[in-house]
This record gives sequence, C-alpha cells and structure tokens, in this order.
Amino acid sequence: MPKTLMFVGCCNRALPYFATTHGEGIAAFAFDEATGGASPLETTAGIDNPTFLAVSPDGRTLYATSEVLGWNEGVITAYAIDSASGRLEYLNKQPTRGSIVAQVSFDRAGRYLLAVNYGVGPTTQKPNRSLVVFPLSADGELRPAVAEATHSGQGHDPIRQDRPHAHCVIATPDNKYVVVSDLGLDQLVIYRFHDGGIARHSDLALPPGSGPRHFVFHPRLPYAYVGNELNSTVASLAFDPAEGRLALLSIAALVPDSARSGNHCAEIKISDDGRRLYVGNRGHDSLSRLAIDDRTGVATLIGNTPSGGKTPRHFAFDPSGAYLAVANQDSDCVTIFAVDRASGDLKQLPNPARTGTPTCVAFVRLPG
Repeated sequence: MPKTLMFVGCCNRALPYFATTHGEGIAAFAFDEATGGASPLETTAGIDNPTFLAVSPDGRTLYATSEVLGWNEGVITAYAIDSASGRLEYLNKQPTRGSIVAQVSFDRAGRYLLAVNYGVGPTTQKPNRSLVVFPLSADGELRPAVAEATHSGQGHDPIRQDRPHAHCVIATPDNKYVVVSDLGLDQLVIYRFHDGGIARHSDLALPPGSGPRHFVFHPRLPYAYVGNELNSTVASLAFDPAEGRLALLSIAALVPDSARSGNHCAEIKISDDGRRLYVGNRGHDSLSRLAIDDRTGVATLIGNTPSGGKTPRHFAFDPSGAYLAVANQDSDCVTIFAVDRASGDLKQLPNPARTGTPTCVAFVRLPG
C-alpha cells in the first residue's frame, strides 16, 4: 500500500470556458516521495466536475467541489479516505448557496469548511451567496451552512468584472479572521470569524483591473501574497493581526509585457520555509518563481519555468516539499517538478501522470 496519495480533480462535464472535457472524476495516484514518481490507482466517478479538492488537516477526509454552469448552487462532496486502501468512500454532500463554487479551505482548527462561489448570471438569482461556512462532523461529514455573506458591486473590466466573483477564502494564521479575494471587485474582503460566525470587518482595494484570484499567508511572518488573474501580477501585502487589516506593499509583474494580454494567473503557493513563492500562468504556460525578502516581505520575480503542458490551472507541493505537481488542464497531464530548496529552481521530471482535463491536485500522506 502506498504511503502517499495524489488526488487529481478532473473536469468531466462540458464548461464553455474549458477547452476540453476528458476527465472521469477524481483520479488517485500512488506518489513516491523518494523519486517523485506517480502511478495510477483508480478513479472515483459519480461526481460532476470535481474542479477543486481539499484534504482535511488530519488527512482523513477529502472534499470536492462540483462546478457546473446552469446550477443555481454548486455542490461540495465529502469522502472518507480509507487509511488501509486509500480509496475514497462517499460520506455526504451539501449545496454551496451560490453558483460556480470556486474554492474551499479549512479554518485553522479544522472544525469548519469555508467555501466561495464565483457567481454568474444576475445577482438577483437566488441564493447568490459569495462566502459560506460549513461545520464538519467528527467523521468528516458536511453539516448544513451556519454562516454566509454576499458581496455587491462591480469592477473595472466590463466583461470579467461585471459583478462580484469571489474566488478564494483563507483563514488568517490566528484564526480570528477569514479573507476572501473577489476577482470581480478588485478587493480582499476580511471577515471576523468566531465559532463559525462571520462579520464583515475591513477590505483592501487593489489597482483597478487586477482581478485577485488566489492568495497565501506567509508561514512565519505577517505577510500575504495574492496572484492577480487579470493583469498577471502578484501583490505583496502586510497583515496586521491586531487590527485585522491588510496593506499593499508592492506589485510585481509575472510575465513579459508582450505576454500579458493572453495570460491569466491561476494558483499561488509558498514554500514551507517562506523563502519562495510560485504562481501559475495560463497562456504563458509557465510557473513564476519569486524570492521573498524576510525583512520587507516583498516578493521579487526570479524567473519563469515552462509548466510542462498547456494551461497550468493548479499545482501543489507533495508532503515532503521536495516536489511540485502541476495540473496542466489542456494537456491531460500532471507534470512533476523537483524543487531545489536552496535556489527555488524547478526541474521537470520525465513521465508525467496522465489523466483527462486535470484541474486540481491534493496530496495526503497515509498513516503507518
């Protein structure tokens, strides 16, 4: 039995903004932390468009979103991860209270699942929630939502920012707040968070037309970083935990000016030591590597590495931090890179993991 599993969410139902639909469901691979090799195991079907995955902090449960155009509400499905076989066992599902569920994450105590809905169509179409909080039962099942919030307004771009588009939610390191990046509003919206309850607290406006997508907090220092989908930049931010506020420090371009009009940033990750930042570029089909200054918190571009395929929608570090697995959506493969921990450089390994229309990667290290 493999000790480490790599789960890959794969698009299996047509979406007009996806070029392909070759997936079957949630593909599982045995991952070798010594070599970076990935061997196919099995695929869990019976789920529509599991485009985002999240493994619980205790490694016992996997949560998969269903992103389907035309549904007033997305769906989140919970699966138990069998520690003996690695198979996924269905637990239950809950509606997301809004259309096009984009991303999910956990509060720092692992008691709640946080979800954001991108939102399409008129804002009068119910239920139209941007942020939703779900309690988790002891066995990992999703309980009905206990808190929710709706954003309003629009941004600079009349096509991509005609309404709110919440895209990512992350709890602050002290778990006192949750932060939502809204691509449609060019804002990071901060909510007070306590026992599953939320209350809007503050927000940070980014330059018009930025389109903030996903973001991360620094693992050691009071900084955060957001990848901006629409203008191909990353913003370095200072976080004041006492006041619950973010402040803009700097903005760095991720691709050459000649490539920015056809590029859309996607995932962003930070190394566990907080020294390196990585951002995926769809269109330029690369991973940007940035160095983080411990003193100032500013991320500076080092260079770009080809992603090993087309449309790198998502990527994740393996549990050891020695490898980076990149879901190249339109090349039907997950490319594995060895990470040089000193320089941050990426070396592409041969034999990528093959699976149809991969959109998200999640690792779990099994006990024993």
